[in-house]
Amino acid sequence: MPTDRHIVLFDLFGVIARHQRPGALAKMAARCHAPTDAFTTAYWACRPPYDAGRQSAPEYWTAVLRSLSVDVGLDVEADTIEELRLADIDSWSRVDNRMVAYVQSLRQPLRAVTEVALLSNIPSDHADVFLTAQPWLHTLDHVAFSGKIKAAKPAPAAFLHCVIAMRAAPADFLFVDDREENVRAAQAVGMNGHVFTGRDELAAFIDTWLPARRPTRK
Repeated sequence: MPTDRHIVLFDLFGVIARHQRPGALAKMAARCHAPTDAFTTAYWACRPPYDAGRQSAPEYWTAVLRSLSVDVGLDVEADTIEELRLADIDSWSRVDNRMVAYVQSLRQPLRAVTEVALLSNIPSDHADVFLTAQPWLHTLDHVAFSGKIKAAKPAPAAFLHCVIAMRAAPADFLFVDDREENVRAAQAVGMNGHVFTGRDELAAFIDTWLPARRPTRK
């Protein structure tokens, strides 16, 4: 049963943070002396265990290189893997400052939102860097990174982690993501959902979702 709480649960990449830097995969592919298409396929095919915290960065990158038939020896582990790891982190490092400001504005006293939280698919080592570089994350009521909670969207466990951690009911949440399959997964566990297409459209949707603030008597 829902309470009187209204929690906006944001995705990170494609909503508050920008998608991967253009050309990043091509540069990483060149470092491996691999065609960009083949590298991109391996990069994403090997990604789920890394995102979900079931693989370390070296394990992930070893899997990518082996899928490209790159001989992974000690020199590769020491040099190529670390270079790829750092390039990968940098490629996901950009945020949309207008969205950051909007997210922070939702926590102002005059808004009906009681809490603002975040649920993102991101490896653990990426999450550590992001938390250091983006201090506004520490102002949110809860931050759940897939690599830390060992569950990635669209798995129900990722959403239920937030429900349990925040001691809330699923219906207390409005989940915002740019991927429709993730929004559908949130709705399947009982959350409200919205597919993000832009800040203004999101703001209008949130305004209709929130209860009206009654004026206080003087």
